[in-house]
Amino acid sequence: MAANNNRPPSLMKIFTSLAAAGGLIFIAMATIGDSARAWQAYLLNFLFFSAIAQGAVLFSALMHTVKARWSGPLADVAESFAAFFPVSLVLFLILFLGRQYVFPWLHQDLHGKEVWLNVPFLFGRDFIGLCLLYGFGLAFLYHRLYFTLKTRGATGPLGRRLLERWDSKPLDERRFAERTTVFAILYLLAFALVLSLIGYDLVMAADPHWYSTLFGAYSFVKSVYIGFGALIVLSAILHMSEKNGYQVEEHQFHDIGKLFFAFCLVWADFFYAQFVVIWYGNIPEETSYIIERTMAAPWSALAWTIFIGCFVAPFIILINRRIKTRPKAMTVICLAVMFGIWLEHYLLLGPAFHHHAKHLPLGWVEAAVGVGFFGLLAMSVTSYLKRFPEILGGRSEDKMAVETG
Repeated sequence: MAANNNRPPSLMKIFTSLAAAGGLIFIAMATIGDSARAWQAYLLNFLFFSAIAQGAVLFSALMHTVKARWSGPLADVAESFAAFFPVSLVLFLILFLGRQYVFPWLHQDLHGKEVWLNVPFLFGRDFIGLCLLYGFGLAFLYHRLYFTLKTRGATGPLGRRLLERWDSKPLDERRFAERTTVFAILYLLAFALVLSLIGYDLVMAADPHWYSTLFGAYSFVKSVYIGFGALIVLSAILHMSEKNGYQVEEHQFHDIGKLFFAFCLVWADFFYAQFVVIWYGNIPEETSYIIERTMAAPWSALAWTIFIGCFVAPFIILINRRIKTRPKAMTVICLAVMFGIWLEHYLLLGPAFHHHAKHLPLGWVEAAVGVGFFGLLAMSVTSYLKRFPEILGGRSEDKMAVETG
């Protein structure tokens, strides 16, 4: 009994505690503290952690669509982030309660934009979009699990129930594989459309008189960037752990590292494409947005930190081939980039909420709420991996042969 008392807490208990602590701090701040800051921190972290899950699942859908055999166990682990989809949808609905704090354009003269920027229509279209995106993602996951469990068997109760359901009526595996591809493509399309819509409605509209036609694409590219980063971190942790049989080959780490490096360049390119057009046009209602976030205090220091941490440093470091094959090094790089993008979310939203700020209004509240959201994401992924431990056993060639036909 003494040995059991000294046993370290499980990961699930740790993540549950983080989620509970973050949730309690948010509720306390929203009810008896600074309500505006609490809800704005909630919006920031909802956007960031939802984007991580959406971008990570995109990796598996993309690899399946292009029939990339090298993705192996990486694609299997990427699917575990889909467990956060239902949580994200509930979190979006909760955001409605703080609408007066997260939409600075309320009670402003919108000069004809009232048809688009009104709360019921905004939440309605975004909710429908998220339902479609998550529905396609979960449908893709369901079809993918068929091949995983059929090939490797099922040890958990949920996996066994799924196998019993599939065995009760014989399925045409070729047709099932075709449907998997259809749902993968639908997820890819919905990803681009819905994340563009979310970017326009929840981020760009915070300053309702500024707009960029590239902002939607910039939003979903950013999600891919941090989603791939989170996938690398999780795969590296599982690979280095001795508690499971999950293994990623060196060439697979190198390939996902190259993809991560590529989206580092794409993210920077989309930022530059927006910046140069606004700078060249020199239209006051467009340039003011950029000037405030990149040249005016206190935001300019944050902008340079993001630029160096998310582009300059990764670009210089990831040119080295060997770095991409080292799980520990890639974990540090990806975590640094993800933190930088978290700050970038704040940079886009912060000036709209804190006009004429003399000091950077970023502190423990945003971090505490972020810890709570991280706990929810980690709980979801851990729960998935526990329910389907088969995916930690690698990826068989038989499964790939059936899926790709």
